[in-house]
Amino acid sequence: MAVPDLNFGDLLEAVANAIPERPAIIYGDHHVSWREFDRRSNRLARYLAAAGLKSGSKVAFYLRNSPAYLELFYACAKGRFTHANVNYRYVDHELFHVLDNSDAEAVVFDASYAKQIQSLQPRLSKVKTYLSFGEDVLNDFSSDFEAACCQGDDSALDVQRSGDDQYFMYTGGTTGYPKAVVWRHKDRIAVIGMTDAQDAQAHGVQVKASPGPVVLPACPLMHSTGLTTAMVALVSGGCIVLLPNETFVAESCLSEIDKHKVERVAIVGDAFSIPILNCLRQYSDQYDLSSVQLISSAGAMWSEPRKRELLEYFPNATLSDSLGSSEGSRLGSSIMTKGESIGTASFKVGPSVKVFSEGLKEVEAGSGEAGMIAKAGPMPLGYYKDEAGTEKTFPTIDGVRYSMAGDWCRIEKDGTMTLLGRGNNCINSGGEKIYPEEVEEGLKQVPEILDAAVIGMPDERWGQAVTALVRMQQGKNFDEEQVTLHLKAGLARYKHPKVYKVVADDFRHDNGKINYRAARAMVEG
Repeated sequence: MAVPDLNFGDLLEAVANAIPERPAIIYGDHHVSWREFDRRSNRLARYLAAAGLKSGSKVAFYLRNSPAYLELFYACAKGRFTHANVNYRYVDHELFHVLDNSDAEAVVFDASYAKQIQSLQPRLSKVKTYLSFGEDVLNDFSSDFEAACCQGDDSALDVQRSGDDQYFMYTGGTTGYPKAVVWRHKDRIAVIGMTDAQDAQAHGVQVKASPGPVVLPACPLMHSTGLTTAMVALVSGGCIVLLPNETFVAESCLSEIDKHKVERVAIVGDAFSIPILNCLRQYSDQYDLSSVQLISSAGAMWSEPRKRELLEYFPNATLSDSLGSSEGSRLGSSIMTKGESIGTASFKVGPSVKVFSEGLKEVEAGSGEAGMIAKAGPMPLGYYKDEAGTEKTFPTIDGVRYSMAGDWCRIEKDGTMTLLGRGNNCINSGGEKIYPEEVEEGLKQVPEILDAAVIGMPDERWGQAVTALVRMQQGKNFDEEQVTLHLKAGLARYKHPKVYKVVADDFRHDNGKINYRAARAMVEG
């Protein structure tokens, strides 16, 4: 069946025309109606076009959660520009890699990141314009984001859009450097099932006839889980409630849920569940959480005990645990309500999903054999400027193209699948992908360290904690404070080891590769 030629810009514009007075975004005391959301994005799209951006030009989003992120995405969809997310935790070479690799012609950043951008500016020859968001716009190389949204023509753009228009989702690469997953609008809209309408006009009619949900994405919009949650809600005519904090604060999250009668909340596994539960155990009587109908999670482990306890505080909620990645969604799902018990990492197999062995043979249910999860149907075009990675992750098997991001599972007799983890020793800590080799190389740059091995160890809150084995140079002692200072110069803070263990024994094979089984035994011993 052909995928309808739908575009985010057309769908959101149809929503704005259908429900102009309804709220679109709430951010602290700041409320944005759909009419205002629409007009601000029109001005912003015109600003980017006047700066020299054309159809397909890339725009880097170096932003924390705020209305600016959503307004910029809407403007890019309208102007046919390509969204390129930037992890705001990146520093120096990581940050430069995304800005350069994406061929960004515009960089939009929080004012607090001005120094990072200014230091890289001489090397970013493709960038035509910089926009700074925030109250402290004091640099002399960027323009004011707010001014771009408030000044100029706010009428609808005369642009013929296409379902083939693209947006990027940067995700971790096997070398530790991020790479962009290239999605066409129509494929992303179809795979998530954002609408059953065949065109934008029909979609607008549907939205006007029903109230939209009030949704709080507690996780960062710069990750696929957060952005997808927001876009699903906006396309359905909903209102997005954003937390007015730079980092996740459980008390703020619960307060906003109570204040705005939030119906759906998106988190990332135990990394969010644990602080929420810690707060509720002490102050549950301070919050009315009865409005919440759905709490969804994707991207990290969400343990069954945490789910069960959350349902004690959210009396009307259903918990939806989704298995997916930037390369493909709806691989599997796990639904849990109060009184039920669903095993951790146990999922119902998603539509058009199969599991293949390393030899690309389909794994039989109940065989006990581990295999890689593969998803057919609408999917990304591939990785931007990475043909080898595209061929590996999106293989064609028996004439059918699949997305295989490297998630391993076991198919049980009842047809459910048990997730085993991501291949290539990738560490998943709080939803962030961390590659051991990158951290190891950073540690080995410390003069006092002879060698290092990095592994992920089970952690109650983060799913996995980055754990480092280090061998010291003869006569040298380990100083964690000094090591942390050294790593900060070139490695995002979330990649730093949470646990160190100094060892004397070698943890490498004879061929020079790390013996991860031996390394794990050293940590546990």
